[in-house]
Amino acid sequence: MISKELIGASAKPLVLSVLAQGEDYGYSIIQRVRQLSEDQIEWTEGMLYPVLHRMEKEGLLVSSWQVGDSGRKRKYYRLSKTGAKSIAREQAQWIAVHNTLAKLWGMKPCTT
Repeated sequence: MISKELIGASAKPLVLSVLAQGEDYGYSIIQRVRQLSEDQIEWTEGMLYPVLHRMEKEGLLVSSWQVGDSGRKRKYYRLSKTGAKSIAREQAQWIAVHNTLAKLWGMKPCTT
């Protein structure tokens, strides 16, 4: 299981990256991250929704209420122009951290 601190630190780039693939609602984002991490990252709604609201206040996301396939009204999030532009910066920062750790651990760094 990944520590809460690392999960918290990775929430913003993960949300931006998921939403770069298209708009989505909170529970679906939770399920997508769980699937991609092979059940290693387990977000709760209580953890994700404050992140989504903060990112919306920062101007990275915009939201709208829509009726989903199930007939339920859900709040869908999508990247704003600012959010779309911030993905490259987030990616560069995470690659720098990854490459530093990879070098320290004797692993091959990313070449992106």
